This record gives sequence, structure tokens and C-alpha cells, in this order.
Amino acid sequence: MVTYAAVVLAGGSARRMGGVDKPALPVGGRPMRARVLAAVSDASPRVLVGPADVVPEGVRVTREDPPGGGPVAAAAAGLALLDPDTAVVALLAADLPLLTRAAIGELLTHLAEESPGHPAPARPDAAPTAGIGLVGSGRQPDGACFVDENGRRQSLCGVWRVAALRAALDRLAAERGGLSGAPVRALLAGLVVREVPWSGDGPPPWFDCDTDEDVRRAEEWTR
Repeated sequence: MVTYAAVVLAGGSARRMGGVDKPALPVGGRPMRARVLAAVSDASPRVLVGPADVVPEGVRVTREDPPGGGPVAAAAAGLALLDPDTAVVALLAADLPLLTRAAIGELLTHLAEESPGHPAPARPDAAPTAGIGLVGSGRQPDGACFVDENGRRQSLCGVWRVAALRAALDRLAAERGGLSGAPVRALLAGLVVREVPWSGDGPPPWFDCDTDEDVRRAEEWTR
């Protein structure tokens, strides 16, 4: 069994939904952030970055600096709470109500694989040509994340090597003078990423809820 940690990012402003606490919205009778935390119940530790009144026992809670500073700043805050020997982390948005442990397991399996030969140069929005795509230079992937049916990378539904993420955070902070407002694409630029189309049963685990209509659609899938 792969040992891994999980960092769940729950500090977004949900502007398209009127600024509500989006991860607290229920889907299938449970808040979205609770569903994401349940999908990684075997992770140690689990870290929630964002406001939360009640969390499951053992979940560590922190905030990005500054609050509302975006997903990259939140990722940095979450990684800061990991144990020193943590090698792999699931980095997840808190609005993925359809995420399952099986989906996380598939990503962990792909992260552990190596690919022969020399992969193609990095293309952040590239679609895999057939099956699993490895984007970036090098043999061993730094991370694995799902791509949707159009080949768009779902970067906040992925698993990553902690050392690679920390190096990327240091690089980006040096380039920008800080992490507030930095895009996830800039964080992952240059990393070797295994792009994984979802092939399992059930709805896509990467489905995120950015609008009220998305929440209604996710609710239908959970019935």
C-alpha cells in the first residue's frame, strides 16, 4: 500500500456562486469538503486549507497567506503542515464531490510507474494521444492527475511527489516575489506529469462544482 498525505484546498471565493462557502454545500447529504476528505480517509496526515468549523478527528486545518491568496498559496500552506518524511501528497480541490478512494488509488498507481524512452516536451493543456500521457522531461513522473474527456488537465485532482512540489513552490516564489495569486499552471510548469483519463465505473472523479448547475448535476450522480 502506498503511503501518502492529502492536502484539500477549500479557500476559494466562489465568485460564480455569489461568494458562498462552496465546499460546505451539500451533495448527497454531505458537504463537498467532507466527501473529499472521506475519499482520502487513509491518507496521513490530512490537511484542510481554508475556513472550517468542524472537521473529522485528526484533520489538520490551516489558511493560506494571505487568506484568499489562491490555490498555489494554499498548497504551500498545506505542504508546510506535512510530516518531514512525507514523500507523496494528494493535492485536491474541496469541490470534488464525486471523488473516490478508487480514483485516488489509480493515480497513486500511475505515479509509481516509470516510462521508457524520452517523453515529449511539456504542454500544460495537451491531450494524451492514446491512453496515459506523460508530459515533461525525465523518466519518473513528478505527479499524476486526471484529464477530462477533452484532454484538459485537472491539476487539483492529482497526486504529487512532495519534493517536486516544494522545489516548484520555491522556484515560483523566487520568480514572482511571492505566491499570492499565482496560477497552478505556473506551479506545475516543468514538472513531469502523467495525465490519466478516467476509465473506471461511475461519474468522473475530477468533476468540480463551479456553478449551481454543477452542484445539481453532481447531486443527480449521487442518487
